[in-house]
Amino acid sequence: MGTVKTKRMPRAVREQQMLDAAVRTFGQHGYMAASMDDIAELAGVSKPLVYLYLNSKEDLFAACIRREAGALTEAVRAGVDRELPADRQLWDGLRAFFTYTAEHPDGWSVLHIQARTHGERFASEVAAMREDIVAFVTQLIVAAAREAHRDPDLGEGEVAGLAEALVGAAESLAAWANATPGVTARQAAATLMNFAWAGLANLMEGRPWSPP
Repeated sequence: MGTVKTKRMPRAVREQQMLDAAVRTFGQHGYMAASMDDIAELAGVSKPLVYLYLNSKEDLFAACIRREAGALTEAVRAGVDRELPADRQLWDGLRAFFTYTAEHPDGWSVLHIQARTHGERFASEVAAMREDIVAFVTQLIVAAAREAHRDPDLGEGEVAGLAEALVGAAESLAAWANATPGVTARQAAATLMNFAWAGLANLMEGRPWSPP
């Protein structure tokens, strides 16, 4: 066991230090295998201090999910300039998403794998984040479609399914990109952009595909 550091620091800073250690431990070892002893040692604090700040392993995991979900959502929103053309907005949003998931693989593992497989409490936290991102992507697609069709009354319900599909594809592609050596965030974003934009462009120009 390493030496536990006792240097005093503000509570908020110490708590973030614990969350950093917890995300790394949960992301790399999984929720069940992660121990509070390992998290405390990695954070450089005592285990009782972790419990004092974050109550339990379950509460600590929930706090990790909320922090990582908020950071990912903010990264995607901050990456998009709503004054740019529709294709550039979607490209920037995808690039922000894949950049974040590539730079925070442990956080993405917590959100995409761990949180979804260890109970409703955790899954609901991720579902809320996903709904927020889907709503944001829906707004992007609606704005582009309204502009293309010159139809200010086009409803979000008409493209909500497209946003769901796009977000689902991005989630799967991020997991693949993080597990595949040599795949960059830019390459992952370009792959999905090439897959999605051609279809979206046809739809926006009034050429939807119809089943035979």
